[in-house]
Amino acid sequence: MAYIGKLKRHIDTLVIHCAATKPDMNIGVKEIREWHKERGWNDIGYHLVIRRDGTIEKGRPLENIGAHVQGHNGGSVGVCLVGGVDNNMKAANNFTASQWLSLEAIVSEFQKNYPTAKICGHRDLDNKKDCPSFDVGKWLAKIGR
Repeated sequence: MAYIGKLKRHIDTLVIHCAATKPDMNIGVKEIREWHKERGWNDIGYHLVIRRDGTIEKGRPLENIGAHVQGHNGGSVGVCLVGGVDNNMKAANNFTASQWLSLEAIVSEFQKNYPTAKICGHRDLDNKKDCPSFDVGKWLAKIGR
């Protein structure tokens, strides 16, 4: 399945996020879209959402600029992993094995289509955030990317 094909708009970054939801919350695009619209946005901010079972759901159309990291939306694609906080709402790398496999598939396709693009976490672009609750650079090195 194609997740991020070649887009007409300029793409230079893949930004990985977390939904900042507890591990027992099984949500997806529908719920996040509702949250974002309640904030006054016109749609979900992310392009792709990875549910706890690893299912990849399409959010905002990929051809549309996202609303996921202020100042960096124009040339980026936003991917959100459901989870990322513990029961006390503290940052926690609590993603499932299925989510990691889905994220790796997205990253693999992204790198094929955009070999010079940067892959980073939200916190790498906004140091006031813990999102996505893990170090993307270390994870990429661990999987040989």
